[in-house]
Amino acid sequence: MNLMRRARERQEPDEAAEMLRIFGVGRGTVALMTALCALFAVFTLAPIAWIVINSTKTQANIYQSFGFWFARPFVLFHNLDLLFTNADAGGSYAQWLGNTAFYSVAAGLGATLLSALAGWGFARYKFRGSTALFALVLSALLVPITAITLPLYLVYAKVGLIDSVWGMILPSMVTPVGAYLMRTFIEASVPKDLIDAARIDGAGELRIFFRVGLPLMVPGLVTVLLLSFVGVWNNYFLPLIIFSRSNLYPLTVGLGLLSQHAEANGTNAFVPLVVVGALVTIIPLIILFIVLQRYWRGGLLVGSVTG
Repeated sequence: MNLMRRARERQEPDEAAEMLRIFGVGRGTVALMTALCALFAVFTLAPIAWIVINSTKTQANIYQSFGFWFARPFVLFHNLDLLFTNADAGGSYAQWLGNTAFYSVAAGLGATLLSALAGWGFARYKFRGSTALFALVLSALLVPITAITLPLYLVYAKVGLIDSVWGMILPSMVTPVGAYLMRTFIEASVPKDLIDAARIDGAGELRIFFRVGLPLMVPGLVTVLLLSFVGVWNNYFLPLIIFSRSNLYPLTVGLGLLSQHAEANGTNAFVPLVVVGALVTIIPLIILFIVLQRYWRGGLLVGSVTG
């Protein structure tokens, strides 16, 4: 057994070296990329670790103790209780959480469906001007949201979307990135021969889309759904300009309101509420990524080998 183990250990480095030689990657490059990935992981995970640790502290300990280590007393559950019962900041965290979930689910599903339809049209129907139209759709990515703030607010005021949930959901359903991803994925994963066979059998275009195309597009659909959901969940600028009533706020704007109260009156323990509120905000996203990871990763990989 020991001889077999030693032989296996000698063979594994040889296989790794052979793979590096085939792909033309030097060991120095691998070491450099590994170090950069480690630094990126530290840069990404450090804020999350800080939030988790400081969610267990009192307001005094947040300022007085080391930020990356725990301190007594352990008051995580007390902070959570205050978070969901305190409404002194002009709104309820539980209500903001419910608003965010509703906006994200509704807009995410709508964006996924519209992206699938747009991607299907661009990928499987060739018409005059389709390339220019698709380029026009992608050009929307070049326009910063700050450049259209005033026109957006004036249009919303004209059509009555100020302080309306539709003012949050409808714009979030339009995603050029989703249309691009679905077009790329459909071209790679939905064979044209299968569509032609369905047409020969007498299936209509909508039936082909829903019965033939959608089942093959699941990884791409989940990818767009995940990106759209996260985008709406983290959206701060749009609800800030269209909502004036705190009962319509999502978590992003609600936590900003809590932070303002913490700065204005630090004696009311609003700082721990902001920290533990940020922790509760990211937990659903982490769970969603873990649950949908295999679909999301598969969608990106299939879409990356087209051309």
